[in-house]
Amino acid sequence: MIEIKNIRKSFGKLEVLKGIDLTIGKGEVVSIVGPSGAGKTTLLQIIGTLDRPDSGTVLIDSVDVTQLSQKKLSDFRNRHIGFVFQFHQLLPEFTALENIMIPAYIAGTSPREARKRAEELLQFMQLADRAKHKPNELSGGEKQRVAVARALINNPEVILADEPSGSLDSKNKGELHQLFFDLRDKYGQTFVIVTHDEQLAAVTDRTIHMRDGLLEKEKPDELGKLEELGKLVKLEKLVKLDELEELDKLEGLENPENPAQPAPQTQTADSND
Repeated sequence: MIEIKNIRKSFGKLEVLKGIDLTIGKGEVVSIVGPSGAGKTTLLQIIGTLDRPDSGTVLIDSVDVTQLSQKKLSDFRNRHIGFVFQFHQLLPEFTALENIMIPAYIAGTSPREARKRAEELLQFMQLADRAKHKPNELSGGEKQRVAVARALINNPEVILADEPSGSLDSKNKGELHQLFFDLRDKYGQTFVIVTHDEQLAAVTDRTIHMRDGLLEKEKPDELGKLEELGKLVKLEKLVKLDELEELDKLEGLENPENPAQPAPQTQTADSND
């Protein structure tokens, strides 16, 4: 889904990204963590086509976005990438429903289809009764869920989130984190999340650690865990097989194709002999 190859980025003499290689699979929920100044947000902006690298390539669904013209890049971003920021960035003069519909209008979707899709998303977010409310009439958690719905309106393959729960209380954080996984399960999107929230990073499919513009060596991922689980399952099957073989021996069934012959009966002396 996302392939990043040797990405470098400098601002003046400061090299922020120093050769990043990263692959993210379709449907993964990946967190990127690291200290301030590690280059996390810069990397996210390059993945999201909001900034261009000095060198290297970024492939999203096999499209090298670093080679697209500005016009094609804007169209690609609108249709294939959704953004969720720390602060909701909702337009105050529009209702929740209208805010969600805006990217669909930009993509050329008809008002009827845009409204239908926005209403479906509000229903999924459990915000149907807040459709006509403006941002100043919504709670912090409600605003962020509207922002997530806006990111989803064009059915993008990738959702990029920069500190999405940074301004929320613990209750709303937990609900937002669960929402990401519910959305992945329902719509199949890939999520890339920059966060300082250890609880969120702990539950993502994979955690990417950054420091000084480089990726640190990844900890064993879910594939490694699955391989270990597979070894345990095989071991358990072998143990059970050994137990069955021992049971067969006890029952005289070790070789069912050549069953043991019955023991010959002892002949008794004939009284007439």
